[in-house]
Amino acid sequence: MTAPMTGRVHVIGAGLAGLSAATALAMSGRRVALHDAAGHAGGRCRSFHDEQLDRTLDNGNHLLLSGNQAALAFLDRIGARDRLLELRPAAFPFLDLATGDAWCLRPNAGPLPWWLLDRRRRTPGAGLRAHLAGLRLAFAPAGARVADLLDPAGPAFGRLWQPLAVSILNEEPGSGSARLLGAVFRRTLFRGEAACRPMIAARGLSDCFVDPALAYLTRQGATVALHSRLRALRMHGSRVAALEFTSGTIPLAPGDAVVLALPPHQASALLPGLPVPQGGSTILNAHFRLAEPARLPGGLPFLGLVGGTAEWLFARGDVVSVTVSAAGRLADRPAEALAAELWGDVARALGTGGPPPAYRIVKERRATFRQTPGEEARRPGPRTGIENLTLAGDWTATGLPATIEGAILSGARAARATLLPRGTAEAGLIRALRAPAPGISQGA
Repeated sequence: MTAPMTGRVHVIGAGLAGLSAATALAMSGRRVALHDAAGHAGGRCRSFHDEQLDRTLDNGNHLLLSGNQAALAFLDRIGARDRLLELRPAAFPFLDLATGDAWCLRPNAGPLPWWLLDRRRRTPGAGLRAHLAGLRLAFAPAGARVADLLDPAGPAFGRLWQPLAVSILNEEPGSGSARLLGAVFRRTLFRGEAACRPMIAARGLSDCFVDPALAYLTRQGATVALHSRLRALRMHGSRVAALEFTSGTIPLAPGDAVVLALPPHQASALLPGLPVPQGGSTILNAHFRLAEPARLPGGLPFLGLVGGTAEWLFARGDVVSVTVSAAGRLADRPAEALAAELWGDVARALGTGGPPPAYRIVKERRATFRQTPGEEARRPGPRTGIENLTLAGDWTATGLPATIEGAILSGARAARATLLPRGTAEAGLIRALRAPAPGISQGA
């Protein structure tokens, strides 16, 4: 059995997966060096200042749930749990833009879904049987698509299952993996109200996830190198012997290790033959600055939309943002046309009119891998055939979709694989990585 390594760990990629791995390794006592090719950390989960709107925006809208235990453990580790706004009790307001119908899903405490017996708490026009059909996802077989288990002609499909499937999987139900969607529901909706409370980064993604993680790493003595692009892995036998960056080569000592936390296409370029999911799915976000702070129907800072183009509407102060997932059909349209169409949805939701106000369109053409059953089967685990190299990323085999929770979980698993000798069972590993920070409660 290989002895555990005790040297420095180089984490390549400072997105959420890399930050998760780096902070877990630093907490374990390992020396950490974090590298990223960009001039900022956070990857696809970050905030930026937009000059046209003169506001700080998130490059994507994200809604966490209280059942996202990996994300909450990460925030506990870096001391940032209080930067999430938790909405209690769990409630999910929706508006049908085509009909004007409004409703709010309100799960009850405990796993028995008695809330479905109250038609005021469920999707209008769909009875108990249509809602309970979602339980089929908990037992989805490999290869099943969402539409294979949930009838597209069913009364709850267009107003419940399709919006949830598209936003979680970034894939249409006709191609999206039922097993991945079921994995999310098993951890959240199927566990009752306490596991599916909406949680929002109150002051933005960077303030919640990125800046506190970098500060934590600094306190732990880690080094952070931005504008540091990895060009090649130099091998000696079954180990990485050196890291060749654009700025120079770093030789590795015998106890050093590497966590590769890059997008799949970059990881496969560095590791020819590595099986990775192919393709990518687009997410489109539009941000509008209003003349005054917005108040959404339902009184919460987010609103689900059906019957239009936009799918979720978020409000933060005088900025409202909408998200369209599986948006490949929109990716090549000009920003002006997209703004006009999406503002139409926002205006109907807010009960206003007029031309679009100042806006910013953000297109993430490779926001996620194609989360189909076929591509899901191509996801590799954290360990590789290279003795001192592990993988992290929301595209690795976490059992979850490519979400914030999946990215953070992948980083934690890569850290565990780095810390444990090969052949060690993961069942009894490193409890500290899952423990909350002193004085902070664990989970909801």
